[in-house]
Amino acid sequence: MTEACFGVTPSYLAALRSAREKESSPAAAYAMDMLLQNARLAQKNRLPVCQDTGMAVFFVRLGQDVRIEGGLLTDAIDEGVRRGYGANGLRASVLDPITRKNTGDNTPAVVHVELVDGDSLEIDFLPKGFGSENMSKLYMLTPSEGREGIKRCVTEAVRAAGANPCPPVVVGVGIGGTADMACVLAKKQLLREVGAPSDDEELAALETEIKDEINALRIGAQGFGGDTTALAVHIGKYPTHIAALPVAVNIQCNAARLAKVVL
Repeated sequence: MTEACFGVTPSYLAALRSAREKESSPAAAYAMDMLLQNARLAQKNRLPVCQDTGMAVFFVRLGQDVRIEGGLLTDAIDEGVRRGYGANGLRASVLDPITRKNTGDNTPAVVHVELVDGDSLEIDFLPKGFGSENMSKLYMLTPSEGREGIKRCVTEAVRAAGANPCPPVVVGVGIGGTADMACVLAKKQLLREVGAPSDDEELAALETEIKDEINALRIGAQGFGGDTTALAVHIGKYPTHIAALPVAVNIQCNAARLAKVVL
């Protein structure tokens, strides 16, 4: 919890520095300078890089030869969240959706578990702030809308979000599966190194095309206009039904925080 919330990922910082060097808008360049300074000060002074330390989201790859003793894996993860957020004064943001009563310790976490080969337990922690999470979109396109429909709806999602997700952003896109699968797949793309292209050549080309269309919107850093709204677009896909083309969009703000552990 500590290492993630007190720092921005190295790949995001590298992408932001690169974009800053090329930025032609003085206002956007100034905003980027402030974001870079904020990240430096947070790391130096051991403070949250953003006041919204998010809802704790975990992606777990559980080796089928691993045996968890002493209780449920999800209980252990919640205890880690309870300790990590509490010991470091990180904001408790989780509450009942109807009564709005706060749970007081940022639990429960959102945990996605994937069973894989091997005897290791790999855990990715994504503290997801809701300025960006609230901008999530799910589109159930008709198959005939195809590639152009995908580009159109992803670009529209970012245009509609405007400055709300605190750009420069990273845009995660999930294509295929069912509605729920597409949404999880979109969020999972935020675990990738910022700017690393997809291994799939077709998806890599689509990532570049959509990124260019998004940046042509000129929303810019913190909404001040400029050349860079999205530092990267990351796309994942999964087979879907013959009658469907689900497309989900999940946006990561400039407080791009991650932590990983392999046991």
